[in-house]
Amino acid sequence: MEMTLRWYGSNFDTVPLWKIRQIPGVTGVISSLMSKQPGEVWTQEEIHALKAEIEAAGLRLSGIESVNVSDAIKTGSPDRDKDIAAYIETLENLAKEDIHLVCYNFMPVFDWTRTELARVRPDGSTVLAYTQEAVDAIDPANMFDSIKDQTNGTIMPGWEPERLAKVKELFDLYKDIDDEKLFENLKYFLEAIMPTCDKYNINMAIHPDDPAWSVFGLPRIIINKKNIHRMMSMVDNPHNGVTFCSGSYGTNLENDLPDMIRSLKGRIHFAHVRNLQFHSPTNFEESGHLSSDGTFDMYEIMKALYDIGFDGPVRPDHGRMIWDEVAMPGYGLYDRALGAMYLQGLLEAIEKSNR
Repeated sequence: MEMTLRWYGSNFDTVPLWKIRQIPGVTGVISSLMSKQPGEVWTQEEIHALKAEIEAAGLRLSGIESVNVSDAIKTGSPDRDKDIAAYIETLENLAKEDIHLVCYNFMPVFDWTRTELARVRPDGSTVLAYTQEAVDAIDPANMFDSIKDQTNGTIMPGWEPERLAKVKELFDLYKDIDDEKLFENLKYFLEAIMPTCDKYNINMAIHPDDPAWSVFGLPRIIINKKNIHRMMSMVDNPHNGVTFCSGSYGTNLENDLPDMIRSLKGRIHFAHVRNLQFHSPTNFEESGHLSSDGTFDMYEIMKALYDIGFDGPVRPDHGRMIWDEVAMPGYGLYDRALGAMYLQGLLEAIEKSNR
């Protein structure tokens, strides 16, 4: 496994590359071109500049998260073929720069949903949190207004102001899209891009929906073992794989995370490993990565990844905000650095116990 950190680029991230470089064992970053809109082509020159900046800091561009999928593709509108052609051109340009991993999602309207970005925990740290009661009380058109004062002045991926200004329009786009139609549109997209992925050895790693159930009545399909296996079997290609995010699949306590990992041998291309603390099945908050700080057995999650021979990039995911750091919620330096060290400690113990 390669330990990485997500990095949003020098114009968007609050953490500079030189600080990431000083985290022992972290050799790469997972990055993106945040200024690019869904449906736009990423030029080779833009990708090369991002890669060169990262390599100049002594790190590797280990993959992309995300090349966003347009709403035209997700809804199957007449414009989707144009956007798919642009997506394929972007994949070709990534391959020319020797980048072979793309994390993406197929979530309608909201890429992820939290009702608090700075819930205070007993230790004084602040974390992202979700309560279904809060969602039920919010008009989706006002969802961003309820959290915008907690962003610390950053642009949150999936919550870009220009996108959220069109929330009502987006809901209209999806009014006739149910789970089956969304699966159908995902299949169309994957069948269109797989020949390019085969040609250039590009692994597409779909990110699960977060939380793993319908929010505001919108369809959610990448939520459990049954659905992820359906997604892989409907386009049965080894390049059609998953980002295994323990925090997103873990929002549904019925998901057995180690069992899911073992069932996905050979199809996990990227892993996000983090913990959650539950107060009820629909009231949870992010926690420190340590098993005892949350609900999940992090040793068993890492052991399952080890047991299936996963050797791709892994990263700690959302961290707490600690030590008075002011950063993009969930993506500060300090707690993610602690998470990276903890996960590497678990992996070292697992490797040595298996020799």
